[in-house]
Amino acid sequence: MASVNESESRSTQITVSDGALIPDRGEGSIFSAWNIAFFGALGLVILLPVISPEPYLEVIRFVPDGILKTFQVTVISIIFALVIGLVTGLGRISRNVFVNRLATVYVEVIRGIPLLVQLFYIYFALGRFLSLDRLVAAITAMSICYGAYMGEIFRAGIQSIPKGQMEAALALGMSRRQALRLVILPQTMRTILPPIGNEFIALLKDSSLVSIVAVSDLLRRGREYASTTFFYFESYTMVALIYLVITLFFSKIVGIMEERLETGGR
Repeated sequence: MASVNESESRSTQITVSDGALIPDRGEGSIFSAWNIAFFGALGLVILLPVISPEPYLEVIRFVPDGILKTFQVTVISIIFALVIGLVTGLGRISRNVFVNRLATVYVEVIRGIPLLVQLFYIYFALGRFLSLDRLVAAITAMSICYGAYMGEIFRAGIQSIPKGQMEAALALGMSRRQALRLVILPQTMRTILPPIGNEFIALLKDSSLVSIVAVSDLLRRGREYASTTFFYFESYTMVALIYLVITLFFSKIVGIMEERLETGGR
């Protein structure tokens, strides 16, 4: 009996994500949590400028370029993070002791340092030796930080593929590298797409930290407007609502993607 309970406890997994609220596929109510949060925030973004054009409408007019900058930082960073993560994930499963240890140390060190500290270190500390543009420094810090997390996602994804897949590919005459590239990685990408989507949402939110190094993202533009007009409550309220609408929108896309992948895999 104890062994049964032990096996059940081992099979139970608790998943905690720092991404936005993912819509529950089993909840079709119009008053679901996601619907209330998303359409409530979207309604406020539309309604507040109508009720009080000054300052809410002015904030809306002031921040669009900041929204574009936020997406620029997020998209470029996630692309580089994916490349770093793939290399790191392969390094983590490598039979070469040096490569494996190097990849593991990178993951442990980067995950142990807050992103904000990494931003300050790359822009200010390394600024003594390297003259980095603030946008380049921001993207570099975000890519390096999230590359470590992506590395763990790739490692887990690769190791989730049954070993028989590799053995069958080797039996067909493929080299280990060919089997990894042609057989294992395509299946891995299907497995890790949902967690990558969650990391994208988390990176989108964390991109607000780049305003610390004077990158004119959404938060930075909101701060600039607030500092010149002293409408701090109104400015940050609108910025928060815009972030909420964007993150919840992408969380919906991630939820749909997960559902289609699960349905297609049956």
